[in-house]
Amino acid sequence: MFHRLTALAAPAIGAALILSACQDAPGGTTPETPTDMDATHTPAPDLMARALTLTPPEAEQRPVTIEQLGRTRVDEYAWMRDDDWQQVMRDPSVLRDDIRAHLEAENAYYSAVMAPTEALQQRLYAEMRGRIKEDDSSPPERDGAWFYYSRHREGGQYPVFARRAAGPDGEMTGEEQILLDGDAEAEGIAYYQLGAVEHSPDHRWLAYAVDTAGSEFYQLRIRDLETGHDVATLTDESYGALEWANDSHTLYWVWRDENNRPRRVYRQAIDSESRELVYEESDPGFFLGVGKTDGDTWIVLSASDHTTSELRLFDANDPAAEPLVVSERESGVEYSLTEAGGQLFVLTNQDGAVDFQIMTAPLDDPRRENWSQFLDHRPGVLVTSLIGFENWLVRLERANALPRLVVRRLSDSAEHEIAFDEEAYALGAWGGYEYAVDRMRFSYESPSTPTEIYDYDMASRERTLIKRQEIPSGHNADDYVVRRLTARARDGETIPVTLLYREGTPLDGSAPVLLYGYGSYGITIPAGFSTSRLSLVDRGMIYAIAHIRGGMAKGYQWYLDGKLDKKENTFNDFVDAGRMLVQEGYTREGQLVAHGGSAGGLLVGAAINQAPELFAGAIAAVPFVDVLNTMSDPSLPLTPPEWPEWGNPIEDEAAYDYILSYSPYDQIRAQAYPHVMATAGLTDPRVTYWEPAKWIARLRTARTDDGLTLMRTNMGAGHGGASGRFDALRERAEEYAFALMSAGLADAEAVEAAEAAGDAG
Repeated sequence: MFHRLTALAAPAIGAALILSACQDAPGGTTPETPTDMDATHTPAPDLMARALTLTPPEAEQRPVTIEQLGRTRVDEYAWMRDDDWQQVMRDPSVLRDDIRAHLEAENAYYSAVMAPTEALQQRLYAEMRGRIKEDDSSPPERDGAWFYYSRHREGGQYPVFARRAAGPDGEMTGEEQILLDGDAEAEGIAYYQLGAVEHSPDHRWLAYAVDTAGSEFYQLRIRDLETGHDVATLTDESYGALEWANDSHTLYWVWRDENNRPRRVYRQAIDSESRELVYEESDPGFFLGVGKTDGDTWIVLSASDHTTSELRLFDANDPAAEPLVVSERESGVEYSLTEAGGQLFVLTNQDGAVDFQIMTAPLDDPRRENWSQFLDHRPGVLVTSLIGFENWLVRLERANALPRLVVRRLSDSAEHEIAFDEEAYALGAWGGYEYAVDRMRFSYESPSTPTEIYDYDMASRERTLIKRQEIPSGHNADDYVVRRLTARARDGETIPVTLLYREGTPLDGSAPVLLYGYGSYGITIPAGFSTSRLSLVDRGMIYAIAHIRGGMAKGYQWYLDGKLDKKENTFNDFVDAGRMLVQEGYTREGQLVAHGGSAGGLLVGAAINQAPELFAGAIAAVPFVDVLNTMSDPSLPLTPPEWPEWGNPIEDEAAYDYILSYSPYDQIRAQAYPHVMATAGLTDPRVTYWEPAKWIARLRTARTDDGLTLMRTNMGAGHGGASGRFDALRERAEEYAFALMSAGLADAEAVEAAEAAGDAG
């Protein structure tokens, strides 16, 4: 689903099917991390005092009165939205001059404020890069006669996709064949992001999608793997999603309209300039995707919003196949299909199965009238996904805010769970290319344990470690403490909170806390490993993740209780989690730094409106903060698809009033605020640049204190920020320098780092 989730590149260590809004970028060598755990965390005034002598930009106010549903609001910064925003997404150079001047003035002010931390930022960057093996590779996945994998080279920004032959003993053999060299392809290009990269079933062709602007309009290219040359460009308007038919000659791909919405699916022979439209979605609230069932029987065309789905199947062996509709869309009913053991398994919430149940259906005719019960709904146990094999069905579940893997042998229905021991952890699982095997692959990690990838024999139950994430600069998991706490929300609900801190961190209230949250679209932030956040933890900060309502940490109902007219629960949970950390003595009021991106930026904005006294600082990355205006503009890419998430304030008075009551931009008031840093991407189609720009301008004018209000706009990137893995680390280093400065941990080290850099120079 296309939503306001910051989508960052998967790490080289593997392709685990867990999506994190706070995923690290890869990186390589570092000096030792400072670990003065006895320091007193009393804010020193130097950096802030200097910063507050600088004069921020003053955005011109051009009030616009908006009449809607008999209600009136005034937007003094509406002029920051370029009327030709669609073209700006494709060509940033056409941005209106007055808007560009304002964004550049904000960038200049940001740079001036943060200038004394540049040496500290470089140190943070070096640490983060040094914890990640630069020349890492993913574990090879066998597909018939070949093993496929991706890798990064030393110093390389982008992945290299390659393969080697499979020998008669089942091991890799022969020379490496490079299929796609991201570093070479991106040379001379300011922004380079790959979408799907898929080889054909006969291993002759490679289809790949590339975005060179950050606007998420992908060019779809076909490469002949025998010659290594591209032979066709099918479109410049791809959504980035594609799927091969089994003839290795026909490609299904998704087209994106001028409003950046995936609206059509085409079928096209790769040597033909003509394309066949196989489906066009008329409802702008439904987005499209394509895939294939695990046994390669069906091409799956999905149409869905956040709560409703509809699937069409095409015979993967017939390049002229007509679609079969599995079940007509029914509001609030979701379903997906997994092929296993010669049948299809249907994961669905129909008939009130809030946490989903599993049905079976005939492989050749899986229409809804042919579904049969397989696994009953179990309230509180959310089935998140299924993986199918010829003889096995694997399901990934979540219960009590922790994931688990359950393996079922289809011949006799015997089941077993793969067990893990830590208080908080994250799992991923995938089946690979091959279907008729007894082996699956899964990943395990925790906030203190780097990612481990295992091959798992489902018959013998033997797990074989095939890769452990290497930390070149060194890492000892025993140096860190992972805790799973429970906060009591103001309405009595219990909120899971995951903590990571270094052994020896004082737990007397003196340690500052970075509190991370998301809480929308059902996205659950896993308790996974991050090389980046160690740079905060090693400096005496406690890192906390609040698993708040709006995600699915405690099941699908946890999501339902944090959306639409219950959205306020998301913000309350975050604030209440922070207050719990104060009450339990982990920190003190005014020593937390809030951090969230995209819809998590909405969370940050709402939290500092509600409880500004709790926070020393707030980092809102590409924040969705102008909720009412955005949800009232149906031309924007995500507005119609997201009415089921937020409500439709164009037609519904109750939705208008409720959104208005929490929208961060609309609820800014005259009060003291924490120090605030926002980021934006000029070509971002998910959260348009003008949302953070307007928010920062209004916040700076309204606040009654002299705190910092900063914004940095990446003038050549979109929602995920810089595209290269090292450039992305530099942006993370900037955010963490701001967090340390807000928490009073940056002053002495900023001076020391600058002196060290000067001596080195």
